[in-house]
Amino acid sequence: MIAMPEEVSSEEFHAADGVGDWRITGDGARARFRTGSFATGVQLVAEIGRLADAADHHPDVDLRYGHVGVRTWTHELPGITGRDVALAREISAAARELGVEADPGSVSSMQLTIDAVSQPAVKRFWQVVLGYDEFGDEDLIDPFGNGPWVHFQQMDEPRSQRNRVHVDLFLPEDEAAARVAAAVEAGGRIVYDAKAPLFWTLADPEGNEVDIAPWPDAH
Repeated sequence: MIAMPEEVSSEEFHAADGVGDWRITGDGARARFRTGSFATGVQLVAEIGRLADAADHHPDVDLRYGHVGVRTWTHELPGITGRDVALAREISAAARELGVEADPGSVSSMQLTIDAVSQPAVKRFWQVVLGYDEFGDEDLIDPFGNGPWVHFQQMDEPRSQRNRVHVDLFLPEDEAAARVAAAVEAGGRIVYDAKAPLFWTLADPEGNEVDIAPWPDAH
């Protein structure tokens, strides 16, 4: 029987050597590498593929002109484990060999949250509409990894005074407060900050809300 890999906390991940390019967001450890050209990006992706096959641990890779995004997490848990630490370290080393620099401040992940009194019924509707897969009792995920996660938050009773659909934006810890300040400067307002810096709830000028948090478990 294969032993389940041991989960590591976000703090333990960031304390590990060789992973300074990476940030934990809402759905794993992410890095973005500024390749400067598509050809260099292809080289980096090929090296990531070689490392992933050797480790039998396969991240999501997004190749674009000028940059490559990578997300790693351990699906069996789901969560971050030592396997992710090791792979992140190797990918960063490969990027340095190619002369590619990381841009850790640019990473983020987004989740759409829907408040529901009848959670199963509402979730089923959105699963069919979006063509998503179930992920546990409270979430839907894009089977192709392109769209945002959708989370269904149980309500005890209907709530009419505030929107029942909002965005959760997970940012690196060292970027979250600055993003909140910029959003307020752009015309937003802080709805709730009693638990800051764990998370803030902001609203745009017409009341549409977004939660900004460094970690997915901050709520």
